[in-house]
Amino acid sequence: MTMHALGEPCVLLKLGEIVLKGKNRELFERRLVGNITAALKEFDLKIDVRKRHGVIAVFLPEGTSVEQADAVAQRIADVPGLVWIHRAWKVAKDPDTVVKAAIELIKDRPEVARKATFAVRSRRRDKRFPLRSNELDRLVGGEINDRYGLPVRLKNPELTVHIEVDRDEVFVFTDGLPGQGGLPVGTSGRGLVLMSGGIDSPVAAYRMMRRGLHVDFLHFSGIPFTTSESIYKAYALVRKLDRFQGKSRLWVVPFGKAQQSIRTSGQDRLAVIAQRRLMLKTAEEVAHRIRAEALITGDALGQVSSQTLTNITAQDHAVELPILRPLVGWDKTEIMAEARRIGTLEISELPDEDCCSLLAPKRAETRAKIEDLKLIEKRLDAEELAVQLADSIQEYKI
Repeated sequence: MTMHALGEPCVLLKLGEIVLKGKNRELFERRLVGNITAALKEFDLKIDVRKRHGVIAVFLPEGTSVEQADAVAQRIADVPGLVWIHRAWKVAKDPDTVVKAAIELIKDRPEVARKATFAVRSRRRDKRFPLRSNELDRLVGGEINDRYGLPVRLKNPELTVHIEVDRDEVFVFTDGLPGQGGLPVGTSGRGLVLMSGGIDSPVAAYRMMRRGLHVDFLHFSGIPFTTSESIYKAYALVRKLDRFQGKSRLWVVPFGKAQQSIRTSGQDRLAVIAQRRLMLKTAEEVAHRIRAEALITGDALGQVSSQTLTNITAQDHAVELPILRPLVGWDKTEIMAEARRIGTLEISELPDEDCCSLLAPKRAETRAKIEDLKLIEKRLDAEELAVQLADSIQEYKI
């Protein structure tokens, strides 16, 4: 594949549910373009991102290698709001040039070597182009058939050549990378994730990013009664998730002494729920300071004793901010599959001393009463303790 034979490398991006946004679509597209531009700052390339009708085109500078273009496409695939990312070639708006580019594009494909079935799918966004979509399909398809002897199959072909005629140029491409889907990060507000070192909370954070929330992270460490291992894990997880949104922030709360106070309160079976409520109160105080509008947890209904419906309700009563639980209907197998897909599972499975291990009663309460929890909190002066804990947070730069 030579640059001259194929044209110029570029990346063509297909939008998802943004196209349903009506009058607000412009706002969503503008945020998405900003997110894409920010994600591509790591490349030392002068990249031009342009909105088109229903697509976004990313033009690369002259002399960009195929490998660089592929790396740009891979990076964009992590940006929520897109459903397909196509490594394409930009060619002149001339039927003969389009035919030559399509023939050259598939020359080294294994499907050609084994005489696989193929189809051509054209889309003419610019109606001034001399050929209609079906005419362009027949022209390019006929030339490919003559050159390589591939049989045409319009339904479920093994190889598809896509041609899109735009305002100033034509895009030619075959395969694409699936995008993250969802909405552009930042279009739905800000949230604060209660981030453990486990499997669930990173997946919950990612699912809310996909719904347009920009999230920050709050980790509760057992320090001074545990080591810093859980902080390292939380940091590694936030770094992994940061590629989906950028500008992530991680705060750590030294929670060990507060846990010790709960443990000595004499309500052993309620200790886990009391701890969760104190975490939520602390998170709410932090959220107010950073202007986050919701808290996010990795709770899944019935997964552990603290996640029964009664206990979840008891936690909701601890704070006024909404608590978002995107995994509430998921089972562990589904959560682990998603963690594997987004790259957080391997980090989450590393051993560490989680702060929750400090409060592990032999039998935990599955139907906690809010009145009993309020008595514990009154003895602890939980509201004031939450403010003190929020005052003690330390930020870890990502």
